[in-house]
Amino acid sequence: MKIFWYRVKRDLLLAARSRNEWLNPVLFFIIVTSLFPLGIGPEVNTLQTIAPGVIWVSALLATLLSLDSVFRSDFLDGSLEQMLLSPYPASLLVLAKILAHWLTTGVPLILLSPLLAVFMHIPLTTIPLLMLTLLLGTPILSLIGTIGAALTVGLRRGGVLISLLVLPLYIPVLIFASSAVATHAMGLSVEAHLSLLGGLLFFALALAPLAASSALRIAME
Repeated sequence: MKIFWYRVKRDLLLAARSRNEWLNPVLFFIIVTSLFPLGIGPEVNTLQTIAPGVIWVSALLATLLSLDSVFRSDFLDGSLEQMLLSPYPASLLVLAKILAHWLTTGVPLILLSPLLAVFMHIPLTTIPLLMLTLLLGTPILSLIGTIGAALTVGLRRGGVLISLLVLPLYIPVLIFASSAVATHAMGLSVEAHLSLLGGLLFFALALAPLAASSALRIAME
């Protein structure tokens, strides 16, 4: 596990030095969410109805914005090839990069979500559930998105292709997470939604590192 935490620490240090990699998705998340009340109007009932979907779509798009950089710098400086040739399991090293990506992208979105939820007039009692859905859902976005980033790592303009590859896979997460918040706001049980999100998280956690490491080997050939 020492090499795992070393890779996580290394990627976090690189992200701290390249602020644009984690700051751009955060600013994008704030700007996109803030534009909806300005475009739709200040009507409270309307904003409460669309708020869960708006926040989740903004989080999804912000995650997409950061995926192209997951392996890009390692590919350019040659460290990605060294990672694949190392005696350590490639899936473990890929999982470390996924964790670092989530810490720099998903965690800031979770921490900012209460502020944007208040801005969108989401009831205060529903905000903890919104944060919980983001806590369960954003790691899935990073896990699935890393597969797309691995498949397109050798392409110059892989960002658009990543979107085409992973957006269909993001749809279940978007549906279950946003509907959980909306269902809770109506006073109904959300156990089924959270169970499905948890199942998707464990499924992605088991398969995504293996799939991403295999995709990297194919891309590097």
